[in-house]
Amino acid sequence: MRGRPRDRKDRPGTVSAATAPLHRWDAEDYAANSSAQYQWAQELIASLGLRGGESVLDIGCGDGRVSAAIAARVPRGRVLGIDSSPQMIERARSAFPSGAFPLLEFRLMDGQAIALEERFDIAFSSATLHWVPDHPAVLAGVSRCLVQGGRLLFQMGGRGNAAEVVGVLESMIAGEPWSRFFAGFSFPYSFCGPEQYASWLPAAGLTPRRLALVAKDMRQDGTEGLAGWIRTTWLPHTECVPKAMRDAFVAEVEAEKT
Repeated sequence: MRGRPRDRKDRPGTVSAATAPLHRWDAEDYAANSSAQYQWAQELIASLGLRGGESVLDIGCGDGRVSAAIAARVPRGRVLGIDSSPQMIERARSAFPSGAFPLLEFRLMDGQAIALEERFDIAFSSATLHWVPDHPAVLAGVSRCLVQGGRLLFQMGGRGNAAEVVGVLESMIAGEPWSRFFAGFSFPYSFCGPEQYASWLPAAGLTPRRLALVAKDMRQDGTEGLAGWIRTTWLPHTECVPKAMRDAFVAEVEAEKT
């Protein structure tokens, strides 16, 4: 999804403090099982047409690999990666220390509460914002920190995403032995459609350029790769299950999926 700010006066405003992260990520496990997401990000970065001097905000930077890939393309610019997960930010800073990557920085910050003094040419996000419940809040924060004529490029899970896996999980958590661990559980992802962004972008002072649902195939490296994807991508579900039973839960999802 693309957009640019409308002509407007700068509105620094104030933004509430970042909310506490909902999930405790295993950053190492995610890094080992997110090759497809990284490939999608590389394709998205290539479409930015970077010239080398841009300032880029990477929202939901995760383990930092994508932010680093952007930084490699803007040797005269800078990149700030933000994420609400302390575990992800810790790993990103460890993997890409400021001394070795002076144009790259990572900060712990919720994308729904962006509070930045800096201004950016581009706001970027890949395979992240389906984790966020309040997309208008993200867009409001982006609008505040983009320069005049700045751009945003977001890619995320959209309406109908992973419908087969969603169906498997819904069936499992409604039955035994899993239902007792999911009392009060609600679907945690925001799989939005273009029509929603068509209203949200202008409300944030941004002009839509392209909004689309794009089909993407995700292929896993055998059963081990599939299990790793289930553990990480479907973390809100696996977290509900006691640790001693998580491998069995993942194995059942895997068996039903295949």
